[in-house]
Amino acid sequence: MIIYGKQVSLYVLNLHKDLVKRIYLSKKQVLPKELYLRYKKNIKFIENRVAQQMAKGGNHQGVLVEIEDFKQSNLDDLKRENFLLILDSITDTGNIGAIVRSAYSLGADGIVACGVKSLNFASIARTSSGAIFDLPFVVVPNILDVLNELKQVDFIIYGASMEGKNLENCKFENRKVLVLGSEGDGISKRARSKIDKMVSIEMRRDFNSLNVSVSAGILIYRMRDGFK
Repeated sequence: MIIYGKQVSLYVLNLHKDLVKRIYLSKKQVLPKELYLRYKKNIKFIENRVAQQMAKGGNHQGVLVEIEDFKQSNLDDLKRENFLLILDSITDTGNIGAIVRSAYSLGADGIVACGVKSLNFASIARTSSGAIFDLPFVVVPNILDVLNELKQVDFIIYGASMEGKNLENCKFENRKVLVLGSEGDGISKRARSKIDKMVSIEMRRDFNSLNVSVSAGILIYRMRDGFK
């Protein structure tokens, strides 16, 4: 697959050499000298119009990298972890990428995307600034199957909802799952039946709309160490 943009490209080139197949540059000196020399045999210079076509009009910043297709984790491996996120029918790759970035930075152990059959991982790689390559991530369409399996290995399931208990008054178990619903529909009815506790973020003003990725960052930070 093709990723583009300076930030995600440099991340992969620095930390995931095994993934890199070819580098396309439409600008000179866009890569640091060290990286240029390291990958010199894999670099091809192209015209900007070609770069634009490859990026499908996106802001490539003069660098595109062809890498191996994204390899998903599996649910059995994630069941050995302690803090997981489940995305319930969230499809916007911008939001997913931002959630992945926060989850990796703040200490969550993995993500399961449910309610979808496939995702554009090249887009998620870009919007997560490359964090997707370092955080276990798997797509499992049926959320009930996932929640049932996690409950069988003693995970406590928390759901994010405006009707939930104030986050600051909650204590969280060590083995825990946070379910995040889409901004339009929230957590699906079928998933709600499996959730042990609903939690919410208290608003300081009469305004009840936070972007799901912003909510995720706040919740992950507060939940990771089991705050009282």
